[in-house]
Amino acid sequence: MAKKKTQQMDIFDQLESSKNPPPEKEISLLSGNDVDEKKTKKIEEPLKAEKKKSNQKSRKKARETKTAESMAKEQRAISVSEFFAKNRHLLGFDNPRKALLVAVKEAVDNALDACEEAGILPDILVSIKPLENEQFRITVRDNGPGIVKKQIPNIFGKLLYGSKFHQLKMSRGQQGIGIAAAGMYGLMTTGKPVRIISKTGSRSTAHYYELQIDTSKNKPEIICDEEYLFFPHPHGTEVSIDLVGRYQKGRASVDQYLRLTAIANPHARIEYKAPDGRTMIFERAVEELPPQGKAIKPHPYGVELGILIKMLKETRHNKLGDFLQKEFCRVSKRIAQQIVEKAGLSMESSCKRIAKEEAHNLHKAMSEVKIMAPPTDCLVPIGVENILAGLHKEIKASFYTATTRSPSVYRGMPFQVEVGLAYGGELPDEPATLMRFANRVPLLYQQSACMTFKAVMEINWSNYGLSQPKGSLPVGPLMILVHVASVWVPFTSESKEAIANYDEIRKELKLALAECGRKLATYIRKKAKAKKASQKRSVFERYIGEIVEALEKIASVDRKKLEESLMDMAKSHTELADAELEEHKFENSDTDDGLLKDRTVIIIEDEENGQKEE
Repeated sequence: MAKKKTQQMDIFDQLESSKNPPPEKEISLLSGNDVDEKKTKKIEEPLKAEKKKSNQKSRKKARETKTAESMAKEQRAISVSEFFAKNRHLLGFDNPRKALLVAVKEAVDNALDACEEAGILPDILVSIKPLENEQFRITVRDNGPGIVKKQIPNIFGKLLYGSKFHQLKMSRGQQGIGIAAAGMYGLMTTGKPVRIISKTGSRSTAHYYELQIDTSKNKPEIICDEEYLFFPHPHGTEVSIDLVGRYQKGRASVDQYLRLTAIANPHARIEYKAPDGRTMIFERAVEELPPQGKAIKPHPYGVELGILIKMLKETRHNKLGDFLQKEFCRVSKRIAQQIVEKAGLSMESSCKRIAKEEAHNLHKAMSEVKIMAPPTDCLVPIGVENILAGLHKEIKASFYTATTRSPSVYRGMPFQVEVGLAYGGELPDEPATLMRFANRVPLLYQQSACMTFKAVMEINWSNYGLSQPKGSLPVGPLMILVHVASVWVPFTSESKEAIANYDEIRKELKLALAECGRKLATYIRKKAKAKKASQKRSVFERYIGEIVEALEKIASVDRKKLEESLMDMAKSHTELADAELEEHKFENSDTDDGLLKDRTVIIIEDEENGQKEE
């Protein structure tokens, strides 16, 4: 029995030993003495070594692919047109819809500038014809002075070519990029050249060009050059560009751009043939051209050190005193003497021999000497009368007002701010519409990035009778026009879509907005009181019938005669009260002589209030 029990215990021990390996085995595994692991390591180590060697070779190969010589062979200069061809978004050609607008804008701006410089009232035709594959043909024709034949290729086929970049003068174009860039975009998207017809006089022959820009050299390539027999005006220019675009009505559309252009340029007549077949004509509201702006020299306060050094190297004047007096505005001989003395130089110092440290001292002295502000006769504002005429012609409102601030200066650059308001009438009762202009050109994109938008939001419009949610435009039937005129508008980018934030400009703009806002508040209060008086009159008139009926029962009276007599009495008494109220209100308004005598205000009464225009 004992023997059988012993055998059973041996069987159980063997089973347990099969489940649990001997401790010596576990120790040998942990110590790395197992044979299988050694074999595995022997196999892995050569593989790791080979992989490491391969990685070293690949890294060595990667390093050897670029040497100074090979990199030198790849380096080359690129032209400005090649840069903008690859970065066309910088010029506003972000998407097809915007590209269509920008191309029209550049052509119309050129047409307006050319007509005004030549003293011609602009008569402009804008045509957009739809083609296949989302392509459009834009044609803009003007009655301007035309373009000399030899200048046509460079103007339309070369970036940074123009007459306005080298002088400080108020104009729509500044950089010599716009129309050439539009033609370049058309070439890139359709492969078709720009077509130009220009005529310089009634006795001269019109010239027809087909050309495209060579982006690698920034030079025009002439495809066709011939005489053109028929041109509808005695002189003028027509440009036609095929491009990929998208036509859409509404905000930031070609339709809106031309309407705003007509408001800011009431002296222009614009005929517009839309892609959908509609024809819109914006007739001119005034028959006089705006005054011609003058070019000015840079002001010492607006010149940076690098520009000053460049001017010293390129000047035609040998003596520093002559350089300061001839190359800058508002620098007399006395002011020049103060500058050079403060800089430790002399009036006889040679401009070519001034060292960088001396130029730095000269630049510092220019900013420290008190110098008169630059002349402001170079600025050409729209003007209060023209703003009112443009708003009245295009916007159906009941109240209009405008103001033009006196010229001011930022960074040595003269500028002027204007504001116009249109209120009531057919305008919708929703957040106000802001119309932004720079040198008479509408700005339709990047509103939230524009200084003008921020200035409008900083005004407390509740003081002027309008509601205003926090951080937004006022709410009401209101359109706000803001215009910044300058010889050098500080745009935030080359696409000229928003104005940079300068304290001097923002301050002037807010003062102009407040001035117009006070007149608007006076009008809103007047309308509210007139409405209240009208409600009282209607209540009185409602009881006339009951009074007549009661009197008829008491005494024998002619009902019809009594009603007429009481109505006349009610009308005369309420009119007298209204007249006294209006006289009292306008005599004590925020303006000096009252709104009715204010030439900066137009009031159009609706039919309920007598169809009256002041």
